[in-house]
Amino acid sequence: MHTRLTINGAPVAREVAPATLLVELLRDDLGLTGTHIGCDTSQCGACNVLVDGVAMKSCTLLAVQVAGRTITTIEGVAGSDELHPMQAAFREHHGLQCGFCTPGMVIAGLEIVRRHGTQVSRETIAHELEGNLCRCTGYINIIKAIEAGARAMAGTAAVFEAEGEAVDA
Repeated sequence: MHTRLTINGAPVAREVAPATLLVELLRDDLGLTGTHIGCDTSQCGACNVLVDGVAMKSCTLLAVQVAGRTITTIEGVAGSDELHPMQAAFREHHGLQCGFCTPGMVIAGLEIVRRHGTQVSRETIAHELEGNLCRCTGYINIIKAIEAGARAMAGTAAVFEAEGEAVDA
């Protein structure tokens, strides 16, 4: 089936088999390997991507289901040479160890901020991380990183508002 979508800001058109998962299209066809396959059962969150700005598990979506939509992978989160504030917070607060779950956790963090705002509590972050697995850490630094990333995103929004640009917060 011919499928057209936007991935990380670029239009993409591909012939895909009807059963092709979005994660397979991203990794195998497009070489966007930051989206990981961790469990094959939609339990771990390593495959999280943004679909029209909402976090979804790409291992449970067929590529044809997202035709015409906008997909953002971890490779497209920053949008420039600088890290997105959430990515920078993971680095600064040691929210990773082996790094396998990190892309999915960053996307989950962005979803948490989208749903709860930049002043989200640690308790809410911990609850919202259900469905995202990390086998290396005790989640403490991941929670701290998401909290710091959320606060940093508030600062970014304030800068954009001061410059007169529209901001989604």
